[in-house]
Amino acid sequence: MSDEQMPTGTGVGAGAGSGAGAGNGARTRRVLLTGAGAVGAAMALAACADDSTGETEVSPGPALTESGDPGGGDREGAQSLARTSDIPVGGGAVYAAQGIVITQPSPGEFKGFDPICPHQGCPVANVDGGTINCTCHGSKFSIEDGAVQAGPSTKPLAPRDVKVTGDRISLA
Repeated sequence: MSDEQMPTGTGVGAGAGSGAGAGNGARTRRVLLTGAGAVGAAMALAACADDSTGETEVSPGPALTESGDPGGGDREGAQSLARTSDIPVGGGAVYAAQGIVITQPSPGEFKGFDPICPHQGCPVANVDGGTINCTCHGSKFSIEDGAVQAGPSTKPLAPRDVKVTGDRISLA
């Protein structure tokens, strides 16, 4: 007999047989365990509640500091995208996560461009051979002004303003 089945006889006591006793015993254990689980859950919820309002408290998380960055550097440096030494003269680097391509067409001159090819919205892949290259369909763009050097794109890469402070490059 399963826990969901109840004996259907009308007898009670010794005349009911062992089937009735077993069904009631199983049902009693289930009720006891269900009740104990409900009491445990209520106690756990009550432990999280604010005594005055009955509302649960939410942990504010770790405290934030006003100075420095998580890596131990300075706040100014935490906002930078790259160091000037990271960008080769006559080349550049794609920073897809930051949404920018940074180039250095001539020594000390840094340019920024949108990393999305205007042809069909593919991200550009690299800067090589003096051009910013989209490998989706082969478009190439100038490291000096983002102009199309080879199609199929007919539009240039959109410029992004960058500034250089010391040896750090950041968005302007």
